[in-house]
Amino acid sequence: MSFSPFTKEQLMPQPETLEVKRQKGELFIGLPKETHFEEKRISLTPDAVSALVANGHRVVVETGAGDGANYSDKEYSEAGAKISYDIKEAYACNIVLKVEPPSLEEVEMINPQTVIISALQLKTQTKKYFEALAKKRITAIAFDFIKDEHGVYPIVKSLSEIAGIASMHIAAELMTTANGGNGLLLGNIGGVPPTDVVILGAGTVAEFAAKAAIGLGARVKVFDNSITKLRRLQDFVHAPIYTSTVQPKPLLKALMRCDVAIGAIRGKDRSPIVVTKEMIEQMKDGAVIVDVSIDRGGCFETSKITTHSKPTFLEEGVIHYCVPNIPSRYARTASVSISNIFTPYLLDIAEEGGFENAARFDKSLRNGMYFYHGILTNKTVADWFDLPYRDINLLIL
Repeated sequence: MSFSPFTKEQLMPQPETLEVKRQKGELFIGLPKETHFEEKRISLTPDAVSALVANGHRVVVETGAGDGANYSDKEYSEAGAKISYDIKEAYACNIVLKVEPPSLEEVEMINPQTVIISALQLKTQTKKYFEALAKKRITAIAFDFIKDEHGVYPIVKSLSEIAGIASMHIAAELMTTANGGNGLLLGNIGGVPPTDVVILGAGTVAEFAAKAAIGLGARVKVFDNSITKLRRLQDFVHAPIYTSTVQPKPLLKALMRCDVAIGAIRGKDRSPIVVTKEMIEQMKDGAVIVDVSIDRGGCFETSKITTHSKPTFLEEGVIHYCVPNIPSRYARTASVSISNIFTPYLLDIAEEGGFENAARFDKSLRNGMYFYHGILTNKTVADWFDLPYRDINLLIL
């Protein structure tokens, strides 16, 4: 009698096991009103809320949350959101969406095990903030850390595009006689020499600032130490522009002639100072500096942080505009831009059956995550604040 490695039962026909359809999750999203100084943006527009509600999700909007971006409670209500007059109700949802990171007082209102999606703004945070998140076992995603499959940070790129175009609009405004400028029009009029613009940096901000300036007819010079970035900028701009590496003599010559200088160089931690006070002393009186990189310390030696309500100061005869949060000035455009990126992510989280599954399959969500159930998962944050950290890929299997 031959020996069989299988039992009689194992050799019998077995019932076929079909894959069980993944259960679609219902999201419960809270949109509290921003309390951060001069922050007017909101993470979801009424149209985005309407799309989420149509997919069976619930949204709670704190009254007045959309006012800064000119979205009324009525618009959110008609989109299917519940308007709450109690701030705690918006924070009681299991997903909380914000633009600015929540304050310590706001963290207190958040339920344990909640998912928070907001900016992180590492430079403005304290160790206490991370300890408060850990205590509540919160899962936190920084939208400024979300990186897609193409290696692009979609929200950072989108807000940089706004900042780039806006920097030229702001400069054009400040050059008017009424605003104490030289009374020059940012453009190219027949028989009048065109305006000279110097842009420091060749990233997204610089690209969109250059496109805006060229569109208005200005002469543009771009300085950056990366030849690759300068080449890419020339391809994107579709116009012959002067490009150079950052060398003191050509840079000083360009600054002495320019009417507008845009700072858009971002260093690893702090932006490098590439324009010294001595260089600024030699610029034209009434020239305009817009330092977009001020949120990282600025790349002009004379730059000091200003606010939307008092945006400029005069130093060495040069008008300085150093507001760190330029996209908030265009709150509606910025809100639509952020909302367009958030909405597909939220629908995808629901489709995958909840945040846990979505993070398992979506690498970009894991890139943005800096807390997972109260465990710090971002090495940059851990090194910055000397906190223990765990690799997210070992926690989500």
